Amino acid sequence: MTAARNQHILTSIPYASTEEPKDPSRKGGTQVKERPKVKKPKMYKVLLHNDHYTTMEFVVFILRNTFRRTEAEATQIMLHIHQNGIGVAGIYSKEIAETKAEKTLKLAEENNFPLQCTYEEA
Repeated sequence: MTAARNQHILTSIPYASTEEPKDPSRKGGTQVKERPKVKKPKMYKVLLHNDHYTTMEFVVFILRNTFRRTEAEATQIMLHIHQNGIGVAGIYSKEIAETKAEKTLKLAEENNFPLQCTYEEA
């Protein structure tokens, strides 16, 4: 009796079909959905411009506090700006570059320095 009962259980289990179910929206074959390619955001250089009034110490302060440079990096960048008239404080996405440039100009104005800070596409 148990053999008959087991036979009944085995025959009542449907076999898995090897065919995929028919989808009326598919027109044969496998369709691959194209993913749009995500572009990396454009990067922008934040530039500090040399002038005859802003102190070297203030430029180092800006580089350390706004651009998170080490003392050595800030000093090296400041000397480059002093010798070449312009230097890159950092490279960022547009929104960050814009924010850092605005913060630099605000700090310069609050401290009565004419330091100029711009940004351009890298």
